[in-house]
Amino acid sequence: MIRTIFTFVMIAFMGIMSASAQVTGKWKTFDDETGEAKSIVQIYEENGKVYGKVIEILNPAKKDKKCQNCKGADKDKPILGLVIIKGLTKDGEEYTDGDILDPNKGKLYSCTIKLEGKDKLNVRGYMGISLLGRTQTWIRVK
Repeated sequence: MIRTIFTFVMIAFMGIMSASAQVTGKWKTFDDETGEAKSIVQIYEENGKVYGKVIEILNPAKKDKKCQNCKGADKDKPILGLVIIKGLTKDGEEYTDGDILDPNKGKLYSCTIKLEGKDKLNVRGYMGISLLGRTQTWIRVK
């Protein structure tokens, strides 16, 4: 009986821990050069894929900026509201096989994301192979 109760408690605890360790939610991004907080990105799941949309721009001078260098459907769209992470799928502890858009440069990169604890998200953008890229750490917004 005690073993059954212990097993039930452990399963419940594991479920609570895994539910809190999700990539979905709001994340604060930072400028690579200055280290200043740049934006808030909402990461969400839709049809089994993960996406990220800019929901807040923290620099008041850049709130109305558009994606002038973007190509295709994103060209000249406001950065606020722009989906910058597109089509990631879960692969073990990482999310891979998607893209990330740098709206300042208008460039699209391959992307992987992975949680580091429950409040840090490592976001890697690269061209070709993952070794040729850079990683940013985003912080969860509560």
